[in-house]
Amino acid sequence: MTILLCSPDEKAAAERLANACKLPLLCYQQHRFPDDELKLTLPFADGDAPTQLVLYRSLDRPNDKLVELILLAKHLRGCGVKRVLLVAPYLAYMRQDIAFYPGEIVSQKIIGNLLAELFDAVITVDPHLHRIEHLREAIPRGDAIALSGAPRLADLIAEKCQQPLLIGPDAESRQWVELAAARIVCDYGVCSKVRHGDKEVVIALPDVPVSGRQVVLMDDVASSGRTMARAAEQLLAAGAASVDVAVTHALFAGDALATIQQAGVRHIWSTDCIAHDSNAISMAPILAEALAPLLI
Repeated sequence: MTILLCSPDEKAAAERLANACKLPLLCYQQHRFPDDELKLTLPFADGDAPTQLVLYRSLDRPNDKLVELILLAKHLRGCGVKRVLLVAPYLAYMRQDIAFYPGEIVSQKIIGNLLAELFDAVITVDPHLHRIEHLREAIPRGDAIALSGAPRLADLIAEKCQQPLLIGPDAESRQWVELAAARIVCDYGVCSKVRHGDKEVVIALPDVPVSGRQVVLMDDVASSGRTMARAAEQLLAAGAASVDVAVTHALFAGDALATIQQAGVRHIWSTDCIAHDSNAISMAPILAEALAPLLI
């Protein structure tokens, strides 16, 4: 027997995956004590635990969620669950993959090894990998599967825009922009970026004609929104007919969404890897396809 388990705040996305996989869905309960300690309660007694369990937990705002994963996985193993699989559409702590200054902690290796210890498989979408090519280099044991939201976003862009021009806001976005442009056969370019701190960026547009074009800024994640906003402002100043934004992960921390909208962006589209009002694409079909061969 296999069940899909989720937290109440992610039930909508987990339900889409459960339906795609034809798995029963259950929610665990959370209680927070006055000192912020967590108490979790499973929807079944230890003696009724399934032989295999899929845990759905997207790791945006990850610190409390990582504690949840430890508590859940350790308890499930203790009550007889043979295989525990994690579907984490957004995977945190992957960007910190090297120490630039003495004393910096490389979180990617630590969190990756923790997940490898807890779970038999990890499935995620567009992990923010810089200097490694494969997710299994960060999660060294079990199955480590990285999917992409770019094809799904590309199909949406093709529906919404006529002859779109895809623009990546920085060099790191090239992989997703190239994948999407190849899928819908459209023009693309990639900006160059110099970052001054977490919120100050300088953008240089690529050498491609933008006048009169329907431009879509595309990336794996939008966090502070400053990079997207600066790029949008410059594209509109260069004569773009419109600028939309398509991202896999809608983090939009603080005033990020307002910052992007104030820059003149027309539409903002995201996948449901992180629940947000901008969600326009469900990742359940490709998550289910990746999960199916792992189920016993």
